This record gives sequence, C-alpha cells and structure tokens, in this order.
Amino acid sequence: MRSRRDIEALLAELEHCIADDLEDQDLDFKQWDTKSRDKAVKKVVEMAICMANGGGGSVVFGVADRASGREQAVLGVPPEIDVNVLKRAVYDQTDPHITPVFEELHVPEGTGRVLIMQVHPGMPPHTDTKGGGTIRIGKDCQPLTGTQRRKIGVETGDTDYTAETLGPVDDALFSPVALEALRNLAQRERVPDELLRRSDRELLDTLGLIRKGQVTRAAILLAGTEEALREHVPGHLWTFLQMRSDTEYGIREDRVSALPLSVQRIEELLVPFNPITTVQQGMFHFEYRTWPEVAVREALMNAFCHGDLRLAGPVMVKLYPQRLEISNNGGFIAGISEHNILHHQPAARNPLLVDALVKLRLVNRSNLGVGRMFEAMLMEGKEPPVIREIGDSVAVIFHKREINAAFRQFVAEESESGRSLGVDQLLLLQYFLQHPEVDTATAAGLCQRTEPETRELLADMERQGYVEHGGSGRGAYWSIHPELYARLRADGNAETRRRIDWDAAKTRVLSILIERAKRGEAGLTNKEIRQITRFDRNHAYRLMRELREENPQIQPPGKGKHARYEYRNT
Repeated sequence: MRSRRDIEALLAELEHCIADDLEDQDLDFKQWDTKSRDKAVKKVVEMAICMANGGGGSVVFGVADRASGREQAVLGVPPEIDVNVLKRAVYDQTDPHITPVFEELHVPEGTGRVLIMQVHPGMPPHTDTKGGGTIRIGKDCQPLTGTQRRKIGVETGDTDYTAETLGPVDDALFSPVALEALRNLAQRERVPDELLRRSDRELLDTLGLIRKGQVTRAAILLAGTEEALREHVPGHLWTFLQMRSDTEYGIREDRVSALPLSVQRIEELLVPFNPITTVQQGMFHFEYRTWPEVAVREALMNAFCHGDLRLAGPVMVKLYPQRLEISNNGGFIAGISEHNILHHQPAARNPLLVDALVKLRLVNRSNLGVGRMFEAMLMEGKEPPVIREIGDSVAVIFHKREINAAFRQFVAEESESGRSLGVDQLLLLQYFLQHPEVDTATAAGLCQRTEPETRELLADMERQGYVEHGGSGRGAYWSIHPELYARLRADGNAETRRRIDWDAAKTRVLSILIERAKRGEAGLTNKEIRQITRFDRNHAYRLMRELREENPQIQPPGKGKHARYEYRNT
C-alpha cells in the first residue's frame, strides 16, 4: 500500500504524465461519479474487492486517470461524502467482510479533497453479496473466474498439493540415498546437528512432512524413491539439455528423482560447462565460475519448490552457448510479476514443501532467494538474471559474461570498509557502466522501487561518492563519478568516458530543446547549456555546432549573452 506522503508525491507527477501511467498492482486512481451516488459507492465496493483479492493496495478517488495536467486530473470528491458511510457500505456488501481505511487528502484543485482507500490483504476470495468479484492483476481488475479462484486457493494454502496425505508411513516409499543427500545439503547450510542426527522418520516428522502417521506428498518430493514419485507426484520430473543451437542439442538427460538428488545431479551436469576463472588480488588467488553456484542453486530450488506439480511438464534446464535457462510450470501468483519480484512479499505455491526447506535452510521464507541470484551475478560485474513469465511458466535466464575483476574487488573493499552494497546499488552501478546517466523513472523501474524511494537511494549513493547529480525536478539525472567509472570499467580509459559523456550531453540538450519547443517556452542560452552539460564555454560551443549539423531544426542563437538556441520544426 502507498502512504499519504507517497500519494502526495504522485499527484505532483500529474503535471508531466497521466494518472494511468502511475498505476500499479497496489495502486489505482478513480474519478468520482458526481451524477450518481449509488454508482459511486458501488465503484468503491468493487475496488475494495479487487484490491483485497489482489493482495491489498491503495485506491485514490477523485482523480481522472486519463486527463493530462494536474488541474484537469484532480477533480476531487464532493465534501458531503461521508467516509464512515463508505466504510460501512464496503463492510456490508462484501463476503468475507472487508474493512478498508479511508484517508482524506486536501488539495487545491477540484472540490479540495481526494479520498485514499487503503485495503489490507484479506482472506480471499472476496466477493460481493451476490457472489461476484474481481481480482487485481497488474493495473487491471479482472473477473474472478474459476481459474482465478483456484489460484487464490493455492496462494492461501487452502489447496496445497504437497500437503495432501497419501496413507500410512511406509519406509519402502523413501530412498536412503535421497535422505543422505538432503542431510548433506542441509549440513552445508549449517543446519543444527541435532536435527540432522535424527532418524529418517523422526527427521521427516520434525519437518512436518508426516501428519498423524500419514505421509505427505512433500515427504515423497524430498525423500521418495523413483517409483513413489512416479505414482504419487507424477508432475515432478526434470530435463537437462545442452543446446548446440536453438533447435539442436548434444547432451540430454531426463529423470524422476527426489528434489535433493535432482539439484545435485543438475549441478554435476553443469560443471564441465561452468568453467572457473582465477583472479589474483594481492597475494591471493580467487576462483569464480561463469555462473555463480549460489545463483544456480537458488534458481533450481525456486523452480522445484514453486512449480505447479498438477501440470504435466518438467523443470527444464537448457544450457545454450551464451546463456543458461531454468524454467518451471506454473506462473506467478499473489500479484508477483517480473517487474516487482525483487521486493514483493513472498508467496509459496507449495507451502508445506517450502516450510520444510526453510527449516533445512535450503530456501528462504523472506523472498531473499531472488535477491541472492541478482547479488551473486552483479557483484562479479555481470548482468543480473532475467526473470520472465511465459504463459503458465516462469523462466530464469543467466547470460554468459566474464567476471569484471575490478568491480568484484571494489565490492569486496567496500564491504570490508563497512559499506556493503545492496542489490539496488549494484543494479545501478552496473547500469552506469553501460549507460552515461539515468533519470529517476528509469532507475525506479530498474530497482523495482517507487520514485521517492529511488531518489533517496540515489541521494545516498551521491553522499557516498558513487554518483553525481545534475538537473532538477523532472529533468534530474545522475551519472557515475568519473574516477569510479575509470576504476570499474574493464575498458574504462578516459577517452571512452569522454566519448560517452559527449554523446550523453548532446542527447540531453536536444531533448530539452524539443520539450521546451513543445511547451512554447524559450530555448537555451550558452550559459544554460554549460550548466546542463557541465562543459566549459569552448566545449559547449563545439557541442552545439555538432548538434546543429546533425539537427537542422536547431536555430542559431544570434548575438548577446541572452541569445538562445531554439528548436523549430521546419
């Protein structure tokens, strides 16, 4: 949900964009229906149901989501509308009942007030008293169909496939080899010896995988024999393909094996294709694999424990010459998407299985696994993984890149100095090594944060000396400190940086000239160009000469200190 302060900041953005552009999974803007109070109240109830089913969120009433300009968009809510009446209407007309919180926000436009409805996550599925309802998916409220209700059942744990019991405990169902592999994996994560020293049945019982003497599917997944898996969890299998091209493969392996054995075998298959690079730092030599083991392990564990085991189809591991792809059946749930997965609240499709793996420290309940994948790649100067939802499956893609030893050493030195770099900072620094600058909106999308959060993050990086700040308001931008750039880029010589800075300066000046022309404002003086680019007078003249040669629409400035370059469409 968005705070009052967040909403105030977003309303200010309406001078430059429409409200629809600001909407997200947990945020919607709605114009108040001034012609019919009944219709307006009905819309409030509908939005409360939509947000509650979608994991909660904020709805701002009194804002037209397609109008341009704040004055045209912020129309307000009539002063006679009583929030207590709205709260009661939502409560009475929903099942199970929803109790939203309403906040008034005073604004200078329209009626002078907008209403913020804060809807906390409930116990979905919520409907109206006639059984109808919607669910928030991305920026839309979609019908609460049978498929959506099934997904909600999965998300709430009401239909946990792995928690279903299969019958009395039978030792013949379990593989001693799988149980030993499970213990070995847990021991590497420093699980207390007291837990691992227990007998096989005691271990499974302590993990919650045996319930009242009945064995669960989760127990079979973690420690079952191949025969038990084929019989009781037919949707669990995996395929490894070493791809020579998009259509031809060399090595192929298909297996049905308990989860710890599956992860162990796939890691073994990857070893010949995941070479080690040795980097010398002072008197020490450090070894790094092309794809960090921790990133691969997290991706495999996620694929196996978050897959939809009711769907036929394997966990697929495809190794291409320049990338590694790990995918599983079952799309995102609980409002998670590829655009918010870094910081979204965790959600498990198979809660019992995940709970057991949490106790063994093989997965993390706090959604740290995705962050660890990103961190492992980024801290070595490599691209972050790409996470995509493709139909009803999720794929994690690791691109093949060489380690940037200078970047890895910088991260280590910062950590030793007590300045550990988080995933957000690593993402931005890696972006700066490929791009001359970033604006707030782009940085926010990159880090999957709100713009206010991102501005604070960039300001903190500026205080630490990592980046520099230019422009103001909507024109604000950040660039990496030149000395840090030269240190971190493997090819970071001064000439490369100057070329990047020069191209970025031309792009920025041209963009500002075009925007000013659209708004009917005056162009730029040479002094303003120097402030924007941080160039001296001669460099600014040279830049504008090149820019005019490339863009005939830019008119010459004339004479005098107030002379301006103007952009005119011819």
